[in-house]
Amino acid sequence: MSATTGPTAQVYRNVGVLAISQGLFMSVQGMGIAASPLAGYALLGADKSLATLPIFLNHVGIMLTTIPASLLMGRIGRRAGFTVGTILGVLFGLLGAYAVWRQDFSLLCASALLQGASAAFAWYYRFAAADASPPAFKPKAISFVMAGGVIAGFVGPQLAKWTVNWFDPITFMGVYVAISLVSLVSLMVVQAVRIPSLTEAEKAEGGRPMSVIIRQPMYPVALISSMFGYAVMTLVMSATPLAMLACGYGFADSATVIQMHIIAMFLPSFFTGALIARFGVLTIIVTGALIEVGCALVNLAGIDFMNFLIANALVGLGWNFTYVGGSTLLTQTYTAAERSKVQASHDFIVYATTATAAASAGFLQQKAGWTVLNLAALPVLALVISASIWLALHRRREAMTLKPAE
Repeated sequence: MSATTGPTAQVYRNVGVLAISQGLFMSVQGMGIAASPLAGYALLGADKSLATLPIFLNHVGIMLTTIPASLLMGRIGRRAGFTVGTILGVLFGLLGAYAVWRQDFSLLCASALLQGASAAFAWYYRFAAADASPPAFKPKAISFVMAGGVIAGFVGPQLAKWTVNWFDPITFMGVYVAISLVSLVSLMVVQAVRIPSLTEAEKAEGGRPMSVIIRQPMYPVALISSMFGYAVMTLVMSATPLAMLACGYGFADSATVIQMHIIAMFLPSFFTGALIARFGVLTIIVTGALIEVGCALVNLAGIDFMNFLIANALVGLGWNFTYVGGSTLLTQTYTAAERSKVQASHDFIVYATTATAAASAGFLQQKAGWTVLNLAALPVLALVISASIWLALHRRREAMTLKPAE
């Protein structure tokens, strides 16, 4: 497809299938996010500072798997790779259920690694849609696939609330069984993906070395946007159930907040692509970072239920703008032959950072407190804003240099 051709029926079909897959995947993530910190909290002894360790290990699993997943899909194709990912999701739910039944925190942590390995494949849904779309449609393809996560906002935490006591008195076991069932549905859905694999010539070509690609000004800015926008969201989201528990709120309350958070993460995706086309990707990235600053300020303003609810909605919205914006910017840095290694490098660094944020969340919440945790987000977001402004000025200088003399 050339830059001037519009999306075909096949492009729309792939985007639709991947959007549904994204919704199912994020439903699994939402159930895990709602249940894992509290399940870990219940299984630990007097020291609860490791309660967010399963969420940290989820991100470690993503980090460790994201490069192998991308390279594997470069060889066997997107559909086969996504099939592997959904099978790992089924195993995550089964092992998590067994861990809760056995009251074994170490097995719960092992299940979180499987959750991350499964997620590493699923986070490539957005790139799979972009890679199979004409250039002008790429931002919307990414955005529409991410919009599938709106399903998760309604399904994931609600399923967690419905299933938490399925196996009463073994709390949370039902959530993990439901995770396996949703992953089975996802396994069937991804079979409908039809994305051409790289040709043998493209595989042989390999493209430019990474040392050349990363020196493009767009690459570090795309990385900073995705990395730190996501890290702040992970930090706040991971600690929220524990902060709410400390304030006397129950599981249903924290699940409702996570539900609103997930809706806010993905609902904007119906128009994020159009906003990028209208105002430019850097404007959307800066807007997202400023919205995440608003999240920290709302959390610092009080500990009422509405503070938690509004703050988590804001950090979800801000994440959408910074993450979709960063992903869109990244697609401008590589050719088809280079996509596997560039996408892998991006996602590896992003999830190494979010793993660190998830690990820090429990410690900061337990040892330093909710105020310090939210203040820690501010300098990180300032870096996102500064990087975007730098790239905008760099582009302006380049344009003035290339402008013909009058």
